[in-house]
Amino acid sequence: MTIALAGVLADADAQKNKTQIVEISTSYGNMYVYLYDETPKHKANFLKLAGEGFYDSTTFHRVISAFMIQGGDPNTKTADKAHLAGQGGPGYTIDAEIQPGLYHRKGVLAAARMGDAVNPAKASSGSQFYIVQGKKLNDQELMMAEKQRQARNPSYKMPEEMKEAYRTIGGTPWLDGEYTIFGEVIKGLDVVDKIATVKTRPGDKPEEDIRITAKVIRVSKKELEKEYGYKPAAAADDKGGKKDKEKKK
Repeated sequence: MTIALAGVLADADAQKNKTQIVEISTSYGNMYVYLYDETPKHKANFLKLAGEGFYDSTTFHRVISAFMIQGGDPNTKTADKAHLAGQGGPGYTIDAEIQPGLYHRKGVLAAARMGDAVNPAKASSGSQFYIVQGKKLNDQELMMAEKQRQARNPSYKMPEEMKEAYRTIGGTPWLDGEYTIFGEVIKGLDVVDKIATVKTRPGDKPEEDIRITAKVIRVSKKELEKEYGYKPAAAADDKGGKKDKEKKK
């Protein structure tokens, strides 16, 4: 009995020390999302909704190539509410957790929200999210993005490592500082690309429903590095984690 109890406790400790990531499954493949500790409210909420099955049968209802794919609206679960896509949620918003070191490079997960005119505090939707596809930018485009940010914050200067990421990985820098980024796709970026290029109707709605199933899975640090190419210990280096040079898809 003592040995059995010790085994149960050891297993519980092992589970406690594992990292929770979210698997987002679609007909185009699976994406695996790591959630940032820097945005605890958004992390906890996303894990809660995914664990409860909230996202199951929702769709990516807004898709714009070279920009992003957006989902998480419960109105998309059934045909009778599909015309309300983009307006639904769980009935609450989340306080903004916009971190200066997190930026919209390709693959990041961020929270959708209402515009500043009705939402000056930039509070996030309780469930809707988007994943950045973006594009690679040249120096002129980066300078324009920096000037746009300086219109809101005259002292802003885009860090060189951020510029290099936008040159080599790509992204959408004009969204920086405006939306809460709270995670990133650590495996399955090819799925983001596939979804981002589907045919769409007016309103950026895909012609075919791209339904989502989301679940929380626990992985050890070793699995996180070996299977997903992600090293959370490096998070302090770039304010959000660092992928291995050989990116996994």
